[in-house]
Amino acid sequence: MAKLKVYEYPHPVLKKKAEKVSVVDDELRAFMDDMLETMYDSNGCGLAAPQVGVSKRIVVIDIAREDEEPSPMYLVNPEIIWKSEETEICEEGCLSLPEMRAEVERPASVKIHYLDYDGRECELLAEDFLAVAAQHELDHLDGILYIDHLSRLKRQMLVKKLENSRKKRG
Repeated sequence: MAKLKVYEYPHPVLKKKAEKVSVVDDELRAFMDDMLETMYDSNGCGLAAPQVGVSKRIVVIDIAREDEEPSPMYLVNPEIIWKSEETEICEEGCLSLPEMRAEVERPASVKIHYLDYDGRECELLAEDFLAVAAQHELDHLDGILYIDHLSRLKRQMLVKKLENSRKKRG
């Protein structure tokens, strides 16, 4: 396995709509394993392929806490087929916007159709934090970042804060 480079905002790959995957094979599984390693190494709970420069519809998620057994999920060509009317507000962060966080309102539950690690068709009813993480990552596949859900003023403030943080990091 290999750690991949995580692209940061405003890299153009993050705004591009990702392409469907045609086949789940050993090469794709190796890439998903690399994505998972990259996510764990960065202390993330989700990672979409565009974040590592690959414009394909692939997501890995693991919302297990540090004191819990890892529980990785691999979603290939995921699509939301149902959203609850009930919404939740949750503070979100993103590996492509390091050290930034903001509250985002999203549906509290979603049903997702996808292919798993072995290419089998699956459905997942995601609720609570898993629903937030899944929607956040699936947004990446359509070139949407969580800051795109914020008001223009909040987004501008967050981007300015990110730029200042980058200057300090060197």
